[in-house]
Amino acid sequence: MTSSPTIDAGRVRQALSGRRAVVLPNPAPLTYVVAATAPRAVNLAKSRPADQAVALWVHHSRTADTVFDALDLGPDLAAAARRLLTEERVTLLAPLREHHPLPDWLEPAAKDGWTLLFGARWTPLLPVVREHPVLYVSSANRTGHPPAATASAARAMFPDDVPVLDPASLPGTEEEPTGTPRAATTTVRLRTDGSLDLHRGGAQDRTHAGAGTYLDHLRTAYGLPGGQARP
Repeated sequence: MTSSPTIDAGRVRQALSGRRAVVLPNPAPLTYVVAATAPRAVNLAKSRPADQAVALWVHHSRTADTVFDALDLGPDLAAAARRLLTEERVTLLAPLREHHPLPDWLEPAAKDGWTLLFGARWTPLLPVVREHPVLYVSSANRTGHPPAATASAARAMFPDDVPVLDPASLPGTEEEPTGTPRAATTTVRLRTDGSLDLHRGGAQDRTHAGAGTYLDHLRTAYGLPGGQARP
C-alpha cells in the first residue's frame, strides 16, 4: 500500500460525486472520518465486509428531519437528541419507531430497531459535504488500526484511491498545536424512555471521571431524565 495524497476540497467533492470514499478532518478532540455517498465504499475503504452497518451523517437539515420522523422519541427527547449530535458531537444510537417505513438510504444505518447517527457539523467542512444530503461515515481507520488523528496518519493508512482532505485547504481553519490528543467520537444510546447508556467510550467522555460521571453530565446539560436541575 502507498500513501494517498492529501488534496484540496475541490478534488474531494469530485470523489464524493463519483461515489468514492474520502477521508475528512474534524476539529480536536475528534479524529478523522471516512465518508461516502455509498455505505459499501465506506466499508471497503476500511477493509471490512461491504454490508457492515455504518453511521448516517445527519449534517443536512432535510435528511435530519426525515430521520427524526422515524425515531421513537417524544418531542423533548428528539430536541435533546439533536443537541447531542450537533453540540456534543457524539455518535448516537437512537430507537426507530416500530412498523414505520424507512427510506432506503436509512437502512444501511439501521439494525435491530436502532439507527446509528453521526452529527458533527464543523463549519469549515460544511461546504464540502452539504451538496450530498445522504452521507455515510465511520472512523478513519482500517481494520486493526486506531482512527487517524492526523492527515499524515490517514495518508499512511488508506490506499491511493481514498483521498485525504487537507484541513489547511478549508477557509476558516486554524493550525492546531502539535500533539493535541484526539479520539473517535463517544457513542451513546438514547432510549425511548430517555435513559442513556455509554455504548463506546471516546473523545467526549474521556475527560470525565468514568462513564457514570459523563452520562450525568449529559443528563443535566441536555435536560434528560435523571439530570439535576441547574441552579
